Amino acid sequence: MIHRIVTMTFREDEIDAFIEVFDSSKVHIRNFPGCLGLKLLQTTNKPYQISTLSLWENEEALDAYRNSELFLDTWAKTKVLFAEKAVAFSNHAIRTLD
Repeated sequence: MIHRIVTMTFREDEIDAFIEVFDSSKVHIRNFPGCLGLKLLQTTNKPYQISTLSLWENEEALDAYRNSELFLDTWAKTKVLFAEKAVAFSNHAIRTLD
């Protein structure tokens, strides 16, 4: 399983605009083949810094999403709202404690 974390820093006046973009896309992203979960996280003391945490069956599923019209459209609407370049990481768990 792939854990994808994308941290985005927005211009403070664009946070609500991003939330609208996310809300209009979230069900489609979550229902994309291979997506196992999706969360939107806001940094505690930096409300202009927001991350997505998505879970993917494998790298192929994530790549299919990243090459999809859904991603390209959502990303185009999102990146124009940034104050800084986004930072993204793909991870896999090597230890899990539940």
